[in-house]
Amino acid sequence: MTPESATRPRPARGRRVPRPTGDERELAILATAERLLADRPLSEISIDDLARGAGISRPTFYFYFRSKDAVLLTLLDRVTEEADRASSAVFDHPGPSPAQRWRDCLDAIYTTFRAHRAVALAAAQARHTNAEVRQLWAGMMETWVSRTAEAIEAERARGAAPGGLPARDLAIALNSMNERVLYATFGGDGPAVPEADVVDVLLDVWLTTIYRTPSPPAEPFRQAAPG
Repeated sequence: MTPESATRPRPARGRRVPRPTGDERELAILATAERLLADRPLSEISIDDLARGAGISRPTFYFYFRSKDAVLLTLLDRVTEEADRASSAVFDHPGPSPAQRWRDCLDAIYTTFRAHRAVALAAAQARHTNAEVRQLWAGMMETWVSRTAEAIEAERARGAAPGGLPARDLAIALNSMNERVLYATFGGDGPAVPEADVVDVLLDVWLTTIYRTPSPPAEPFRQAAPG
């Protein structure tokens, strides 16, 4: 998220500095917003702060974004896409065991949002008052709930997980738990699970809920024939 202009080497004497392209300006605004959100809430960040940090004028800022909320929405969209790519890759290339598969998925989500914790915390707060942020967040949650429910049903179908409550209901509860626990951990909104333990704790709950044990076997269980 660091703008290219921040790392570009200084030009030789006598050469004009290349003017940034539109994409570079947009990235600079996004990078500035994420950096400032790490220090203070969106309500305390002004358009002038964003423009100044991106090295552009206030009128130029409005060429790219209509408001501060639009900047946050774009940041959230980029982070959720990153988390979705990372987690979906786990399902496309599953690990050697059910426990490892779910751990890899939880770790992918944790690692992504930890790297962008300021955006995640700002979005979690903004969704209560911003309909667009709320809609984007809900869409993200629906994607993960559907994917989780499908995976639970697949585990039940192959005999690895016992039947029980509807898979979608479990998926909603598990993903909602992730959301709240990670928010508390990243924001220090206690009581909170320490960062070093949070994936292990979430994994234990997920495995116990899906398999009725925190240590599911790699091979499907075999049910005894009736009679």
